[in-house]
Amino acid sequence: MASTIAISTLRALRRVLRASDLGGRRLASATGLTPSQLLVLQEVERRAEATPTVIAQTLHFGQATVTNISDRLVALGLLARRRGVSDRRTMLLTVTDAGRETLDAAPDALQGRFLRRYAMIAPWEQAMILAALERLGDILGEGVDQPAPLIDAGPIDRPDPETV
Repeated sequence: MASTIAISTLRALRRVLRASDLGGRRLASATGLTPSQLLVLQEVERRAEATPTVIAQTLHFGQATVTNISDRLVALGLLARRRGVSDRRTMLLTVTDAGRETLDAAPDALQGRFLRRYAMIAPWEQAMILAALERLGDILGEGVDQPAPLIDAGPIDRPDPETV
Protein backbone atom coordinates (compact mmCIF):
# COMPACT_ATOMS: atom_id res chain seq x y z
CA MET A 1 0.00 0.00 0.00
CA ALA A 2 1.26 3.45 -0.93
CA SER A 3 2.07 5.90 1.84
CA THR A 4 -0.17 8.88 2.53
CA ILE A 5 2.47 11.25 1.20
CA ALA A 6 2.84 9.19 -2.00
CA ILE A 7 -0.92 9.33 -2.54
CA SER A 8 -0.92 13.09 -1.93
CA THR A 9 1.95 13.48 -4.40
CA LEU A 10 0.05 11.50 -7.04
CA ARG A 11 -3.00 13.68 -6.47
CA ALA A 12 -0.91 16.84 -6.90
CA LEU A 13 0.61 15.43 -10.09
CA ARG A 14 -2.88 14.60 -11.33
CA ARG A 15 -3.96 18.21 -10.71
CA VAL A 16 -1.07 19.44 -12.88
CA LEU A 17 -1.91 16.97 -15.65
CA ARG A 18 -5.59 17.87 -15.46
CA ALA A 19 -4.84 21.61 -15.63
CA SER A 20 -2.72 20.98 -18.73
CA ASP A 21 -5.45 18.91 -20.35
CA LEU A 22 -8.22 21.40 -19.54
CA GLY A 23 -6.09 24.33 -20.70
CA GLY A 24 -5.44 22.59 -24.01
CA ARG A 25 -9.13 21.78 -24.42
CA ARG A 26 -10.18 25.38 -23.72
CA LEU A 27 -7.62 26.61 -26.23
CA ALA A 28 -8.74 24.07 -28.85
CA SER A 29 -12.38 24.98 -28.32
CA ALA A 30 -11.75 28.73 -28.66
CA THR A 31 -9.19 28.69 -31.47
CA GLY A 32 -8.73 25.20 -32.91
CA LEU A 33 -5.02 25.41 -32.03
CA THR A 34 -2.65 23.39 -29.89
CA PRO A 35 -0.63 25.17 -27.16
CA SER A 36 2.54 24.98 -29.27
CA GLN A 37 0.76 26.46 -32.31
CA LEU A 38 -0.48 29.32 -30.14
CA LEU A 39 3.04 29.98 -28.80
CA VAL A 40 4.46 30.16 -32.33
CA LEU A 41 1.66 32.48 -33.45
CA GLN A 42 2.17 34.70 -30.37
CA GLU A 43 5.92 34.87 -30.89
CA VAL A 44 5.60 35.85 -34.56
CA GLU A 45 3.05 38.52 -33.57
CA ARG A 46 5.36 39.82 -30.85
CA ARG A 47 8.16 40.27 -33.39
CA ALA A 48 5.95 41.54 -36.27
CA GLU A 49 7.92 39.22 -38.57
CA ALA A 50 10.49 36.52 -37.92
CA THR A 51 12.27 33.58 -39.44
CA PRO A 52 11.41 30.06 -38.28
CA THR A 53 14.97 29.78 -36.93
CA VAL A 54 14.51 32.77 -34.63
CA ILE A 55 11.16 31.43 -33.43
CA ALA A 56 12.70 28.00 -32.76
CA GLN A 57 15.57 29.53 -30.77
CA THR A 58 13.27 31.81 -28.77
CA LEU A 59 10.77 29.09 -27.87
CA HIS A 60 13.45 26.39 -27.42
CA PHE A 61 11.69 24.23 -30.02
CA GLY A 62 13.45 22.25 -32.72
CA GLN A 63 13.79 23.87 -36.15
CA ALA A 64 11.81 21.05 -37.79
CA THR A 65 9.07 21.41 -35.17
CA VAL A 66 8.65 25.14 -35.88
CA THR A 67 8.66 24.45 -39.61
CA ASN A 68 5.87 21.86 -39.18
CA ILE A 69 3.86 24.17 -36.94
CA SER A 70 4.29 27.16 -39.23
CA ASP A 71 3.28 25.03 -42.25
CA ARG A 72 0.02 24.24 -40.45
CA LEU A 73 -0.54 27.85 -39.42
CA VAL A 74 0.06 29.01 -43.01
CA ALA A 75 -2.40 26.36 -44.27
CA LEU A 76 -4.97 27.66 -41.75
CA GLY A 77 -4.42 31.21 -43.00
CA LEU A 78 -3.08 32.42 -39.64
CA LEU A 79 0.49 33.05 -40.80
CA ALA A 80 1.88 34.25 -44.12
CA ARG A 81 5.31 33.57 -45.58
CA ARG A 82 7.39 35.88 -47.72
CA ARG A 83 10.95 35.95 -48.94
CA GLY A 84 13.44 38.32 -47.39
CA VAL A 85 14.28 41.45 -49.38
CA SER A 86 18.04 41.46 -48.84
CA ASP A 87 18.40 37.66 -48.91
CA ARG A 88 15.85 35.83 -51.04
CA ARG A 89 16.77 32.54 -49.31
CA THR A 90 15.38 33.86 -46.03
CA MET A 91 11.75 33.00 -45.29
CA LEU A 92 9.89 35.47 -43.06
CA LEU A 93 6.70 34.72 -41.18
CA THR A 94 4.03 37.31 -40.41
CA VAL A 95 0.67 37.04 -38.68
CA THR A 96 -2.37 37.56 -40.92
CA ASP A 97 -5.55 39.40 -39.92
CA ALA A 98 -7.16 35.99 -39.28
CA GLY A 99 -4.18 35.13 -37.06
CA ARG A 100 -4.68 38.31 -35.04
CA GLU A 101 -8.37 37.50 -34.63
CA THR A 102 -7.41 34.02 -33.42
CA LEU A 103 -4.97 35.52 -30.91
CA ASP A 104 -7.68 37.87 -29.67
CA ALA A 105 -10.05 34.90 -29.22
CA ALA A 106 -7.50 32.76 -27.39
CA PRO A 107 -8.08 32.20 -23.67
CA ASP A 108 -5.33 32.93 -21.17
CA ALA A 109 -2.85 30.17 -21.92
CA LEU A 110 -1.78 27.95 -19.05
CA GLN A 111 1.81 28.76 -19.98
CA GLY A 112 1.32 32.50 -19.46
CA ARG A 113 -0.60 32.04 -16.23
CA PHE A 114 2.16 29.79 -14.89
CA LEU A 115 4.94 32.23 -15.81
CA ARG A 116 3.15 35.19 -14.20
CA ARG A 117 2.38 33.34 -10.97
CA TYR A 118 5.77 31.60 -10.80
CA ALA A 119 7.55 34.96 -11.09
CA MET A 120 5.68 36.14 -7.98
CA ILE A 121 7.10 33.48 -5.66
CA ALA A 122 10.43 33.69 -3.88
CA PRO A 123 13.53 32.46 -5.74
CA TRP A 124 14.20 29.77 -3.10
CA GLU A 125 10.68 28.41 -3.64
CA GLN A 126 11.15 28.49 -7.42
CA ALA A 127 14.36 26.48 -6.99
CA MET A 128 12.60 24.01 -4.69
CA ILE A 129 9.79 23.48 -7.23
CA LEU A 130 12.31 23.03 -10.04
CA ALA A 131 14.31 20.49 -8.03
CA ALA A 132 11.18 18.52 -7.11
CA LEU A 133 9.92 18.45 -10.70
CA GLU A 134 13.33 17.43 -12.08
CA ARG A 135 13.48 14.64 -9.51
CA LEU A 136 9.94 13.55 -10.43
CA GLY A 137 11.00 13.42 -14.07
CA ASP A 138 13.92 11.20 -13.06
CA ILE A 139 11.62 8.94 -11.02
CA LEU A 140 9.16 8.54 -13.87
CA GLY A 141 12.02 8.05 -16.32
CA GLU A 142 10.05 8.98 -19.41
CA GLY A 143 10.42 11.57 -22.12
CA VAL A 144 13.23 13.38 -23.84
CA ASP A 145 16.30 14.78 -22.14
CA GLN A 146 15.53 18.41 -23.04
CA PRO A 147 11.80 18.82 -23.63
CA ALA A 148 10.45 22.12 -24.92
CA PRO A 149 9.44 24.51 -22.12
CA LEU A 150 5.75 24.00 -22.82
CA ILE A 151 2.91 22.89 -20.57
CA ASP A 152 1.33 20.29 -22.86
CA ALA A 153 1.33 16.52 -22.74
CA GLY A 154 1.14 15.66 -26.46
CA PRO A 155 3.72 15.95 -29.21
CA ILE A 156 4.31 19.66 -29.78
CA ASP A 157 4.05 19.42 -33.56
CA ARG A 158 0.83 17.39 -33.71
CA PRO A 159 -1.48 18.52 -36.52
CA ASP A 160 -4.55 19.32 -34.42
CA PRO A 161 -5.49 19.71 -30.77
CA GLU A 162 -7.40 16.43 -30.60
CA THR A 163 -4.39 14.33 -31.66
CA VAL A 164 -2.33 13.06 -28.73
